[in-house]
Amino acid sequence: MNDPRRYVVIGGGLAGLAAAVWLAEAGKQVTLLERRGRLGGRTHALEVAPLRDIADNGQHVIASGYEHLFRYLTSVGTRQYVSFPQRGVLRWPGGRTVTMGTKGFPAVRALFGAHPDATPADRVRAANATVRLGWQCLRQPADLADLTTDQWLRRLGMPETAREALWDWLALGIAAEPVRQESAKVFADVLATGIRLGVKRLRPVTIGYPTTDLDTLFVSGAQRVFDRHGVTVKHRAVARRIRIENGAVTGVELADGAVQPADAVVCAVPNSYIGGLLDDLPEHDEIYSAADKLGYTPIVSTNLYLDRPLGTQAAMEALIGGAGVIDEVFDRQRMHGRGTLNGWLYCLTTSGAYEQIHKPHHAVVDEQMALLRRYYPDAADAKVLHAQVVPMPRATFSQVVGTDGLRPSQRTSVPTLVLAGDWTRTDWSATMESAAQSAARAVDLLLALPAPISAVERVTSSGD
Repeated sequence: MNDPRRYVVIGGGLAGLAAAVWLAEAGKQVTLLERRGRLGGRTHALEVAPLRDIADNGQHVIASGYEHLFRYLTSVGTRQYVSFPQRGVLRWPGGRTVTMGTKGFPAVRALFGAHPDATPADRVRAANATVRLGWQCLRQPADLADLTTDQWLRRLGMPETAREALWDWLALGIAAEPVRQESAKVFADVLATGIRLGVKRLRPVTIGYPTTDLDTLFVSGAQRVFDRHGVTVKHRAVARRIRIENGAVTGVELADGAVQPADAVVCAVPNSYIGGLLDDLPEHDEIYSAADKLGYTPIVSTNLYLDRPLGTQAAMEALIGGAGVIDEVFDRQRMHGRGTLNGWLYCLTTSGAYEQIHKPHHAVVDEQMALLRRYYPDAADAKVLHAQVVPMPRATFSQVVGTDGLRPSQRTSVPTLVLAGDWTRTDWSATMESAAQSAARAVDLLLALPAPISAVERVTSSGD
């Protein structure tokens, strides 16, 4: 029997897209509500109008352990647009670099001391601390949730050279928070997931990147799935409240006064937009409180079109030492195989950008160019042909000490209402994989619902 339920997904970000795609693949009748005029949420391409060029709203990296994200990319037909390089580059002021392997023995070696100034004693201490770190990820100390990542690394005896070359910027990249306020448990949980996946697959988790723009990677393929399965997408549809009557979803109230009929809902909005939507849910106060306490972390991305190449050695380079926050430089020529008619495009991503987020765009560009000149000798005389600054004040939920245990489950007390989004409870931090995994769990909950009783069955049952 065909399922007559009307499934509504609220939110067209990655979690909402994945939920809608997988429900559609299961043969369900799906309507997707998106408050903006486009899909993609925090993962979308941006047109640089003066150049008629396509950049992104920020560079995204992808770990080989992102199983649910790859399931999504397979569903929408874009899995081939992810590349995993054999090496990465760490760069210090003045242009000194270290090549860090991402696979096999070179990757393991990097864990034990990639800093060029590390002494043999430093490397021994780093190896010992790294083994202890791995063990404590899997067998976590009782007080780990009360520690910052900085405190935990100090307690492990991780030498400063190892921290500078790897652990501090890795932790900040994972949780987008400075290590002196980031929750050590968040970092440990993600590392534990990576370790388990590495053991399961008999190979370490590595980092890769998209070889195309984010719309092509995430959105265009989803739209093709929607067209094929008859999914209805409604743009500028601002959801205000999910109606619940007698313990079941009945519809979604919109800002314009209309009501979208619904028998099941996936609420896939960020924690910053959850307020009011769940007022009819008995535990709404608890979820709203968690969403508020999780807060927000800013990220600033800058797309710089320069008149000359920087002299990068790899598609992704981490700037180490003196930056204060992690700065990744992405060479879009190497990543996308693009030409240089509009100049050489480099994307810089600054996580935990609490100071930078409030600066005017020209000040951000000046600051980023000064940074590049410190690290790349070839940038000394480089000129900016065009710049695009993308400030994201609410890029992710915050993952500081005190947030452990706050993330709500996808399951609610109303079986036909489920939550999705990277801020809900998953095995990962605020990542694309977390969004995709939450969608998979939410969809599984809905697909496990008992089949609805038809009118004929009700009549037959009452006759008995």
